[in-house]
Amino acid sequence: MSFNKSYLGERQDIIGCIPVSTTRMLDIGCSVGALGRAAKTAVPGLYVHGIDYDADMAAVATEHLDEVTVADMDSFALAEGFPNASFDCVVMADVLEHLRDPWKVVRDVTEVAADGATVIACVPNVRHIDTLFNLVFRQRWPYRERGIHDRTHLRFFARGNLPGLMAQNGLEIVTVRTNYRLVERPSRLNRFARFLALPGLRGFLAFQYIVVARRLPRVAS
Repeated sequence: MSFNKSYLGERQDIIGCIPVSTTRMLDIGCSVGALGRAAKTAVPGLYVHGIDYDADMAAVATEHLDEVTVADMDSFALAEGFPNASFDCVVMADVLEHLRDPWKVVRDVTEVAADGATVIACVPNVRHIDTLFNLVFRQRWPYRERGIHDRTHLRFFARGNLPGLMAQNGLEIVTVRTNYRLVERPSRLNRFARFLALPGLRGFLAFQYIVVARRLPRVAS
């Protein structure tokens, strides 16, 4: 059985955003559980519940995570699936761009996140120079099997879309981290991207944005 390797990594850049005080984490789009497994290593005693729509990936993830739910986030209601849940960290890495209504999913996350919880999302930057090069010079949209232009992406984001995506329903953006690439595909050249990400150029070399938000305390009614 083979899977798209682009979505199987441990994502240490995401792991570094998870507070060491976290005890219960929800990993939406957990794939084969590599990220959750790495998180459990980095944060001893961490409980991780994964969700993925691919039953085969979820079956592998069960070997590494505490619990795994097979569900399509376009139709799955988090509050119904996790009644009385109180996760102090929710991760959505490389998943929101695949959904019909990612804004609804983010809103739903606030219902199962504890007050003060960390919410982490990673989305590709459609404003990358590779997009402009293909549209302007090659006069086509670069449909691909992975990356920014993965043909299964339904939604697209640039830096200016992040507040509208994350800063809603009790979420407050704490920081936005950037992964830079000179070329869209994996390449040794990409190690130099962060040095060339000068003011005015950063938005064109940003490959992914990692948004870290905080669930604000609920107001008693």
